[in-house]
Amino acid sequence: MKIKAKPFVKWVGGKTQLIDSIKVTIPQNLNQQKDLTYIEPFVGGGAILFWILQEYPNITKAVINDLNPDLTRAYRTIKESPDVLINVLKNIQNEYLPLNEEKRKDFFLEKRALFNTKSLNDIENTSLFIFLNRTCFNGLYRVNRKGLFNVPFGRYANPNICDEQTIIADSKLLQKVEILTGDFEDTLPYATQNTLFYFDPPYKPLSETSSFNSYSRQAFNDKEQIRLAEFCKKVDMLGYDFILSNSDVKGKDPNDNFFDDLYKNFHIKRVFASRMVNSNPAKRGKLTELLITNQVVEKFEYVKEI
Repeated sequence: MKIKAKPFVKWVGGKTQLIDSIKVTIPQNLNQQKDLTYIEPFVGGGAILFWILQEYPNITKAVINDLNPDLTRAYRTIKESPDVLINVLKNIQNEYLPLNEEKRKDFFLEKRALFNTKSLNDIENTSLFIFLNRTCFNGLYRVNRKGLFNVPFGRYANPNICDEQTIIADSKLLQKVEILTGDFEDTLPYATQNTLFYFDPPYKPLSETSSFNSYSRQAFNDKEQIRLAEFCKKVDMLGYDFILSNSDVKGKDPNDNFFDDLYKNFHIKRVFASRMVNSNPAKRGKLTELLITNQVVEKFEYVKEI
């Protein structure tokens, strides 16, 4: 059986659960367009990227971007040197798995400190990036104000540190992808006549205590959300299609019209999704999220609760 490409890391806010919703939001004639370009300015874990490139083979060019240099470096390494990366990850896995919990923790802290030196080559950096993601608490990626990874050790019986088949499948798909590291607006010059943008920015927090968007040292605050909305207006004005996902602050506070006002000229849909990032499992649950598009969507229903 052919192994499908999928995210090679766990990523907070990953969009696997929203694929069904995004599928019915995508322009109906997308699979008929020639020389189609797909642009994802906040690629994150890449769930939509890997799905859409396999679903729509007529996408001849894709561009991904993220502000997190370790993440984009990992994408480039998997694209260019999958075999070397797999060998290094296998060595780390073989060294780590036989250890008891105390020694695993020491091993983890040693590798985290090495990763934070920011002095590694691409293979070393990406192998530790994946190792830390697979063995840290809750599979989080979080950095402090200095840009240093600070997630504590996680307790997993048998973490899959080297997912060889996924890396190979992802590498094949990434051959048609250009990888950028920078601001989301830097992606606009890469758009062609037929282009679909998918925006998945750090979500606006539903409360002061629910905030989690520390993927990089730069904060994505309300000012950035407004700048992104202005960019979407520019994308629309230039004739490109776009889909954007974000938190539904109105679901938390019916009087909060932040996104409804920002995107009042576009189509706003609310879909069910599960939030799993909370130290208290009782507070994890089903909420609505937003899908916003400049395309008319004739049929759109809530996704079944997960």
